Amino acid sequence: MARSESGAAAVIPARIGSTRLPRKPLQTIAGREIVLRVCDAAARARLVDVVVVATDAEEIASVVRGAGYEARLTSPDHATGTDRVAEAARGIDSEIVVNIQGDEPFLPPGALDRVIEPMIGNRSIEMRTLVVPLEGEADLADPNTVKVVVNKGGTALYFSRAPIPHPWAPGGLERWKHVGVYAFRRETLFRFVSLERTALEKTEGLEQLRALDHGIAIDVAFWPEAFHGVETLEDLERARAALSSAAGGPRKAGPGKGSA
Repeated sequence: MARSESGAAAVIPARIGSTRLPRKPLQTIAGREIVLRVCDAAARARLVDVVVVATDAEEIASVVRGAGYEARLTSPDHATGTDRVAEAARGIDSEIVVNIQGDEPFLPPGALDRVIEPMIGNRSIEMRTLVVPLEGEADLADPNTVKVVVNKGGTALYFSRAPIPHPWAPGGLERWKHVGVYAFRRETLFRFVSLERTALEKTEGLEQLRALDHGIAIDVAFWPEAFHGVETLEDLERARAALSSAAGGPRKAGPGKGSA
């Protein structure tokens, strides 16, 4: 059993059959597969001790292992990425398990640490996630961009693909975009995947709404700079263009720690 001594285990669900971008985990940006770029980000986080890719495809597992990371084959029948994470996490001895969506190749390691840190030694926090500033009206209107409303205590009130909150009157409200990172207390993860999927979750297509519906509070970590995931072909082309002239080319090393 993989063991996390003091920090968290990062588990990255990677499904070969992505609908919006076929074979997404194995698409490359500046010569490196997306799934490996997510692994790289997780491995550089100060508070991550274990990095595991949970996948339904031997092809993905082979690429991951070839780069020096751990991969675990999981059932092809999982309805959500968190179900896949939970299966892999049963073989990991860690108090905190972080589900890092496999389409976040530009996740700053420091942002991941910011999600994890308050949970270390504070068992009252069951679940945390990450938000960044929303970038303009196009982001607000885009259903692929998940918006989140947060209360004054830093807890999520609601997530939606719709433009929330509605701008009824000017109020100087900062709007936040959700990033696909979920840190779970171990027992909360297993409880979450055992809960019935709710109408809200099915309607919005957002599994985090299951947690809110069942009374699991989601604390929010704020990161001041937006970065972009890769969900569509347009996202992939934008990412490739942005890194096409990056100095030094893609990172070649396998797992290792660096500054956050």
